[in-house]
Amino acid sequence: MRVSFKSLLLGAALLISSLGHSQQKKPAPATTFTNPLLPSGADPWSIYHDGYYYYTHTTGVNITLWKTNSLSQLDKAEHRVVWTPPATGPNSRDIWAPELHRIHGKWYLYYAADGGKNDDHRLWVLENSSANPLEGTWVDKGQLRDVTNKWAIDGSVFENEGKLYFVWSGWEGDGNGRQDIYLARLKNPWTIDGPRLKVSTPVYAWERNGDLHDAINPPHVDVNEGPQVLRHGKKLVLVYSASGCWTDYYALGMLTASMDSDLLQPGSWTKSPRPVFQQDPAAGVYAPGHNSFFKSPDGTQDWLLYHANNAPDQGCGRLRSPRAQPFTWNADDTPNFGRPIPPGVPIARPSGEK
Repeated sequence: MRVSFKSLLLGAALLISSLGHSQQKKPAPATTFTNPLLPSGADPWSIYHDGYYYYTHTTGVNITLWKTNSLSQLDKAEHRVVWTPPATGPNSRDIWAPELHRIHGKWYLYYAADGGKNDDHRLWVLENSSANPLEGTWVDKGQLRDVTNKWAIDGSVFENEGKLYFVWSGWEGDGNGRQDIYLARLKNPWTIDGPRLKVSTPVYAWERNGDLHDAINPPHVDVNEGPQVLRHGKKLVLVYSASGCWTDYYALGMLTASMDSDLLQPGSWTKSPRPVFQQDPAAGVYAPGHNSFFKSPDGTQDWLLYHANNAPDQGCGRLRSPRAQPFTWNADDTPNFGRPIPPGVPIARPSGEK
């Protein structure tokens, strides 16, 4: 069958037109995202390692890890349950606020748990030698305790001047009524070395919204919890959550210390008299708190990761959802978190995301 040159040209033109039309239909990658990152998830935490973000939050019943190179696209990320608690025992129930840390070439998961009674909440450690924390075996390293062995939740690790420190929220005695922030040195990732120091206690009115209305709890609890440490310039910044998470007044407070000070001396830490991030009813953001931090993939931006509610009086349940927004720095090396960005408002994706 003979085909004319004119027909060949026409066919080629149609093919090119068809390919161009097909390419035009392919959607461009989104340049923005909106909060919340997931429909539900309290106490969000992330860590960046070898090109991937690893994320986790409180499920209450296990520890689940997400893996993604684009934290703003968390809803599309691979995720897996990496640890399920034993059926019974002191760490079998109420699995709260897990954090994943990379220390000395291994992965460590810190979490709070009890045996079914809140008064027994303590902190626990898991270790994994695998390069990918979603794989390998998680080894139980046991309870992480100081000599007092009091109620403890919300444990986090940071390094300063070559020394490892552990920071957490706990009770001074054996009864509920007030949560303070404590700090101690670590001998290794699963062993506290030396006494704890109380670095923060609720003293300002905005830290002391905590009325409860049930028979199994005290009538009121003052709260400092969820401590996280940032460093900028020569300053350490300890950001914590204040007031009860069951109130709309849950907010972020701040302590600062010089990096070259003795962090275990009470006078080293200075508390801000005002919250640094709080609810904004006009934006539809209530009870923002229990934050962590991450850098954009290219390292040029700082981001705040936190949970919040979309309406008042939603409390501490599964209506809390994870959100992210960028922040800047003040001239005195303290963070400027601004105001909560309303749900559904487009936010430019972190710089360098694929």
